[in-house]
Amino acid sequence: MDSTTQTPVKKNPKKANLLDHHSIKSLLDESVTEIVTSKGYPEDVRLSNIRLLIGSIIIAIALVAQFYKKEFPANRDFLIGCIVLYILFNVILQLIIHTKEKNAILFTYPPEGSFNSTGLVVSSKLPRFSDMYTLTVESADPKSISARPKVEFTKSVTKWFAKDGVLVEGLFWKDVEALVNDYAKEHKKSK
Repeated sequence: MDSTTQTPVKKNPKKANLLDHHSIKSLLDESVTEIVTSKGYPEDVRLSNIRLLIGSIIIAIALVAQFYKKEFPANRDFLIGCIVLYILFNVILQLIIHTKEKNAILFTYPPEGSFNSTGLVVSSKLPRFSDMYTLTVESADPKSISARPKVEFTKSVTKWFAKDGVLVEGLFWKDVEALVNDYAKEHKKSK
């Protein structure tokens, strides 16, 4: 085992409801985030902060429309303006989710001291009624000169869970760490 390999030591095992694919995906995604950030990739929360800001604006618009001082017939034009703004900001939020975020579970900055100018986008898929979990690692800026081809794996979640729903973290850790290392190796080969 080399010095960069870290195996998690947990006292409380992570457990998922094996009959609920959302529970399984959520637990795996949470573990992926822990593994990738432990490899030295700091999390980039800018997109999440933008989404929170837009959501707050949407809530503020709804509150202003609800508690405006005038009664309905007199505030009709004001309410129409609030509705238009509400719809506009919701459309912007949905565009961000569908164009930038997609299936991403983690955005990162490049590791500190790295010559790479882009971070990672880590995405996952677990289709409904399927046990096949797909994890993808790619560059946060695909147009960058330091962007590399994406790497991914698709494996059955049954390899990582015991019958009682406990995640076998050591096995999952090795698979995710190997994928991140493959991306880094691909990056070094391409230089």
